[in-house]
Amino acid sequence: MKKYLFFASLSYSFSILRPLQEEIRRRGGEAAWYLEPECDNWLEEDEIQLKTIEEVMEYNPIAVFAAGNYVYDFFPGVKVAVFHGYAMNKRADKIDDHFSIRGWFDIYCTQGPSSTPYFKELEKKYGWFKVYESGWCKVDPFFDGTPEKPRERPAILYSPTFSKTITSAYKLYDTIVDLIKTKPWDWIITFHPKLDDPELIARYKELSEQFGHVAFFRSNDGLNTFRKIDVMLCDSSSIIVEVEMLNKPVVTFCNTTPGPYLIDVLKEEDVAPALERALTRPPELMQAMLDYTMYHEVHRDGRNSQRVLDAVDDFILNYKGKLKKKRPGIIRKWKLWRKAGYCPLRRKKKGISQQ
Repeated sequence: MKKYLFFASLSYSFSILRPLQEEIRRRGGEAAWYLEPECDNWLEEDEIQLKTIEEVMEYNPIAVFAAGNYVYDFFPGVKVAVFHGYAMNKRADKIDDHFSIRGWFDIYCTQGPSSTPYFKELEKKYGWFKVYESGWCKVDPFFDGTPEKPRERPAILYSPTFSKTITSAYKLYDTIVDLIKTKPWDWIITFHPKLDDPELIARYKELSEQFGHVAFFRSNDGLNTFRKIDVMLCDSSSIIVEVEMLNKPVVTFCNTTPGPYLIDVLKEEDVAPALERALTRPPELMQAMLDYTMYHEVHRDGRNSQRVLDAVDDFILNYKGKLKKKRPGIIRKWKLWRKAGYCPLRRKKKGISQQ
């Protein structure tokens, strides 16, 4: 039986990796989870958690999948990057962090035209990893044909990004309060796991306590959240692609790279008219959304997780041990070893226990 490990550094990992877990089980394999201390524990009863490095070493997975930017190099198995979003270029003046090569991964499972060509160039440049275009495992359930439940009123999702330089969470608070009071809409408010302003979070959470048509969740759970809404209000986040993939229009506030696939506004007073227009689903907007999401995610057959696992098998058979040695850098390695409490000489973890 093939064993695999899911390395979860933040709560968004669960919705990304669970479709992959389902495919592993379908093939007769087994998957276990290792949660970093900062990751909320959303594991279910039938999911296996490995709480220490010693347990990971004993489990000896053939591959480790990470939805974040890093993974522990000393874990057994091929290291696979499956990404936590799409290449959005949130900051137009910088290269997207999506393409940062830090030296941790053997495999990058890309999603489509927006990511594969550049990663292929990086593969040639570095020579220590292989790139496979698999599609994103998270979106397999997006195309399973599950119908949405009918809604009596339009539902708006507000899900800002976390970076304080581009998030709309501060500027739009008063606007959202006014819309909650005056418009016949239901609201779901969620925040990115990295947004770490307790006072701001508390202010938005209070709205769900004051108004019965507002729901607040510390972070959204992906598809289950998206299927409950008609339109999303956002700023600059890769979540835009996911929502539009489900044919839900998106209104953005001061988006860093706006285009015809969005209704972008620069002033608070323009948010309400933009949401009203989005709810009408203009044909030209819907077509632009389709073109845009196809550029990011071309695979829509529900088999992305299959392709990810096939990529692992192909890598082990044809490339493992035959590529250049990964070079994350000694300082970067030392920082992660210190974070984990790992001693490479003793192969022993120093007292970090996870709940």
